[in-house]
Amino acid sequence: MRALAAAAIGLAAALTLVFAVTAIGPPRGTTSPEPLLTSAPAHP
Repeated sequence: MRALAAAAIGLAAALTLVFAVTAIGPPRGTTSPEPLLTSAPAHP
């Protein structure tokens, strides 16, 4: 029974966090125009 109560509290906390982030929306700002390097540069 304790495990069930702990799972319910954890689920409620997770859903609260998801709804809070959804209500706030994405962060403001702009992205960098330079692409990210995803591989090592070639040897000269």
